[in-house]
Amino acid sequence: MTKRAWRLSAVAVLAALCVSGAGGPAVIRTASDLGPLPADRYDYTAQDFQRELQVRALLVRQCMAERGHPDFPLDPRDPTDPLQLVAVGTDYGVLDLRAVRRWGYGWDPAESGTLEPKGRRMTDAEYADHPAYSAEAERRLMRGIDVKRDWLYANTRAVEIDKAVKRDPRLRAAWEKWSGCVAEKGFKRYPDPVAAYTDSAWQRGDDGNTRHTPRERATATADVLCKLRHRTAEIWHAVRAQKQDADIAQHRDRYADGLEALRTYRAAVAEVLDDLG
Repeated sequence: MTKRAWRLSAVAVLAALCVSGAGGPAVIRTASDLGPLPADRYDYTAQDFQRELQVRALLVRQCMAERGHPDFPLDPRDPTDPLQLVAVGTDYGVLDLRAVRRWGYGWDPAESGTLEPKGRRMTDAEYADHPAYSAEAERRLMRGIDVKRDWLYANTRAVEIDKAVKRDPRLRAAWEKWSGCVAEKGFKRYPDPVAAYTDSAWQRGDDGNTRHTPRERATATADVLCKLRHRTAEIWHAVRAQKQDADIAQHRDRYADGLEALRTYRAAVAEVLDDLG
């Protein structure tokens, strides 16, 4: 991407902000409501994840059948139920005003359970062999990919881009306005929305959910109202888009190689689904 193209892209993002702002804030309840980011096309998607789970299960079951474990389930449980810890995070903190008024920085407990495997428990012998066959499945899916150099290259750049985003004076100013707004409503002055989301005062459990206390819910509500007033998430999103555009332009060949690796992987997934699905 040329410098001129990058400038035009950046201007387009900011122009969209101004247009939507002129008629009042759009309804923003999730990060996806803010629109795609330039690096999204280079990244592994939720659909990729679901397809990979399906393909790995098919490959592992095939290996198990070939090596003495017939009738191995597609979605097996471990011999014993492990403790499941769930890490929860968001790109911009909380955004859904209706949700935070009820659940604060957490969510409805009825919707927070991890998906339990539907198959039978593995036997001890199956469980012992499972890691090797899972690794074999991964090798097949990654065949022809330089994993260390090219696999999800955009993710390897994300840390540096995030540092540049956080240094950007526009975002620093947006966070300062948001922080002052939350403090004016009688709550703690957080440096940024992620700090509010991750405050230990919310006492997250092993599932990542919070206690939904009145103080938590009131804080989260003020958080979202201040984001809406000062268009914090939109400014944040626009800065991220500009920084990603600039990084893609600077490392064009590496991003292209990463995208080719992702396409190779997707072709391997499709091939397995055609063969075994």
